[in-house]
Amino acid sequence: MTIAKRMLQDPTMMPSATTDPSVRYRQREDRAMLLLMTPALLVAVVLVVVPLAWLSWQSIYQDGGFTLANYRRVFTEAYLSTFVLTFRLSLIVTALTLLLGYPVAYFAASISPRWSALVLGMVILPFWTSVLVRTYAWLVLLQRTGLINKALLGMGLIDRPLQLSYNQLGTVIAMVHILLPFMVLPLYSAMQKIPANLSQAGASLGGSPWHVFLRVFLPLSMSGVLAGATLVFVLCLGFYITPELMGGGKSMMVSMIVSRNVDIYNSWGAASSVSVVLLICVFAVFYAVSRVIPLEKTLGAK
Repeated sequence: MTIAKRMLQDPTMMPSATTDPSVRYRQREDRAMLLLMTPALLVAVVLVVVPLAWLSWQSIYQDGGFTLANYRRVFTEAYLSTFVLTFRLSLIVTALTLLLGYPVAYFAASISPRWSALVLGMVILPFWTSVLVRTYAWLVLLQRTGLINKALLGMGLIDRPLQLSYNQLGTVIAMVHILLPFMVLPLYSAMQKIPANLSQAGASLGGSPWHVFLRVFLPLSMSGVLAGATLVFVLCLGFYITPELMGGGKSMMVSMIVSRNVDIYNSWGAASSVSVVLLICVFAVFYAVSRVIPLEKTLGAK
């Protein structure tokens, strides 16, 4: 009788979890991985979990007792109008960045790697300058005595300076410029993974370039579209510096309400409740997108 048959007939001869070398090896490997992950987990707990827990506690605990007054204030007309404006501007900026970023990403994915690297380098070049500096640069360009108004007046296209700053128009222009790379990079990542022979096969079957693009290339690039749109939209929801400077107080977004509640009114509870509601909105956006495409593809454009 072979050893295998004897082990099947006598279960006591089967190696236990404590004696099987492969099981012991896996257990040691799991413990080692847990030890390696411990510093990252501690950082995540300290920098993410603890602040969120404190934020939630501040929103419901005030003056020595629990209260929902801060959340009731969020659903007043003034706060709701701010949330509506924030979502509306975020949708506008997301749509504009998609319209501007898709051709750039398509061009970068269609050319040789050397020229593609040059295009992507120009896209990410603004990252070398802070958001504050770029916002002030747009403020200089768009103000009534700025370069754009002077150029239009010099060419005789306008009779008086246009109001391009300190309003929603200037806010949208500056936000589109700042957030455009966050749209281009996921789009390029998704387009680069599309085999070129698919478009060639569609053309060989008699499809026009526009028809092949709509029926073949565009559907395959939708993971990049969703990734870029989700990223830009979520960033717009919490944008602060650019709307504060370019809006001139006329484009009141949710982040500005949080800042005013803390800096002016010293009301941490009101600021925390607004932040919690905004965070819930962000989670709702990710959940809605995940129902269409897996979240890992949305974030990684794979």
